[in-house]
Amino acid sequence: RSEVLAAEAVSCLNRAMAALRDIWEEIGIPEELRLERTEVVKRHIKSLLDMMVAEEESLKERLLKNIVLCRKELDTLCRELQLGHFEAEEEGTILQIEKNLRTRLEILLKHKEDRKQELESLQEEDRDLCAILCTPLLQMDSNTVPSLEDLDRYRQHLASLRAEKEKRHKEFVAAKQQIILLMEELGHDPETTFELDVVYKSEEPFCLSADNITALQTLLQQLQAQRALNEAVCAELRTRITALWDRLQVPAKDRDAFA
Repeated sequence: RSEVLAAEAVSCLNRAMAALRDIWEEIGIPEELRLERTEVVKRHIKSLLDMMVAEEESLKERLLKNIVLCRKELDTLCRELQLGHFEAEEEGTILQIEKNLRTRLEILLKHKEDRKQELESLQEEDRDLCAILCTPLLQMDSNTVPSLEDLDRYRQHLASLRAEKEKRHKEFVAAKQQIILLMEELGHDPETTFELDVVYKSEEPFCLSADNITALQTLLQQLQAQRALNEAVCAELRTRITALWDRLQVPAKDRDAFA
C-alpha cells in the first residue's frame, strides 16, 4: 500500500513538471529561464522532502529514547514491586516495542499505586485500632512500595487486632454490667475517675487497653468480694438474731414481721 502511494507521488510530480514545461513553452519562456525555474522547483521539492524526512527521523529518535526510558523505569518498578529482573522485548518494529513497553509500564504503575493506596488504608485502620487498644503501630516505611507479602502480613496483623478488640469489648460490656449491678446492690457510688468512666462513659470512647481490662476485672473482683463479705456478715447477724429470739422465746409471728 505504501509503495503504491509512493509511486503515485512520483507520478504526480512528473505530471506537474510536464504541465509546467507545457506552460513555459506556450508562454515562450527561453530554455535558460526554464532551467532556472526548474531548479527553483527542484529546491522547493527537495526542501519539503528534507523537512519531512527530518521530522520522521525525529519521530524515530523520540521512539528510541522512549524505549530506553521505559526500560529504565520498568527496571526500577520491577525492583520496587519485587517482581524480579525485567526482560526487555527485542522483537517487532520500533513502534510496536515502544507501545508494548508503555503498556507494560502503565500496568506496573497502576500496581504500584494500588499497593501504596492499600498500605495507606491499612495504616489508617491500624492507627484507629491501636488508639483503642493502646498498642504500638506496626512499623512499615510509607515511602517504599510494599511487597505482596508485606500487605498480606499487614492484613493478618489487623485481623488479629480486630479479633482482640472484639474480645476486649465483650469483656468490658460483661464486666460493666456486673459492676453496675453490684454497685447498686452494695449502695456504692463510683468514686475514682476510673469507676466514673466505667459506669457513666459510653462504650465506644473507653480505652480497651490491657491495663484497663485488668483494672476492670480487679474492680469487679473487689465488688464481688465486698458482696461476699456483706453476705457473710448478714448470715452471721441472722444466726445471732435467731439465737436471741430463741433465748427470748419471741413468737413466730413477730419473727416473720421482722424478717
